[in-house]
Amino acid sequence: MSRFVRVGGVAHHVVVEGSGPVCVLSAGLAMCWFDWDPVVRLLAPHRTVVRFDRPGHGLSAPAAVPPSAAGEAHRIAGVLDALGLPGPATVVGHSIAGFHAEAHARLYPARTAGVVLVDSSVEEHARPPAAPALRTAVARALGTVLGAAGAPAALGPAVRRAGVRLSRPTGGDPAPATLVRACYATTRVLRGALLENTHYRAVAAELLALRERFPLPPDLPVTVLAAPDGSARWDRRQRTLARRLGARYEAVEPSGQLMMLDRPDAVARAALRTGGQDEA
Repeated sequence: MSRFVRVGGVAHHVVVEGSGPVCVLSAGLAMCWFDWDPVVRLLAPHRTVVRFDRPGHGLSAPAAVPPSAAGEAHRIAGVLDALGLPGPATVVGHSIAGFHAEAHARLYPARTAGVVLVDSSVEEHARPPAAPALRTAVARALGTVLGAAGAPAALGPAVRRAGVRLSRPTGGDPAPATLVRACYATTRVLRGALLENTHYRAVAAELLALRERFPLPPDLPVTVLAAPDGSARWDRRQRTLARRLGARYEAVEPSGQLMMLDRPDAVARAALRTGGQDEA
């Protein structure tokens, strides 16, 4: 069921389906709730599946503040609170949302049943960039200028389609054209993506600091799913991440970075297994 809930004063678009233990799905930069559709079809018979759009993504309202690792962890908890689902929940984070899923597990260990990182972003030596307020202002100004020029309406859906095609080994973008246009033809989504991209390094650096202060519970099940796609370097980095987190590692092939579209079976299986019930 699709609805809107307010978290931190911002209206968040949320979709809840299925029944059973809670599983939260959070997509990567500039992705939307509907990108999880193939995974939800496999999970919903066994889980209460929660999908939400971060501010400026999908159908959610624009961000009130720049993103941070702790802020995104609080957002996940806030969405679940607003839905009356206090947990514990399995949190599945794709790409940059892998930072958010890990931060949630560190800051809310009692509310985390497991973590699945889906071809997660990895930054081993990130440092906070200078002048964060200036970076925020530049990102917002750029979004405003491009929006006023009509760039999102003219190019947004086509850029989305091209990005998905380039991120998959085979196949195109399965998302319905009406939904793609409703999201990617808007200045709101352009500005949301620019804001997250601008603060990517800051979020990565903050997560490294959280690792030093908030250890993961020793018995927390964590799975790292990687799509090496022939890259030995990416495989090594993902394996190193898995060792750092004490996680189970699985190379998913064939798959591109959008694993939820290429191999929804592998993502669903990991979520069920990590959540304590291997049904896939």
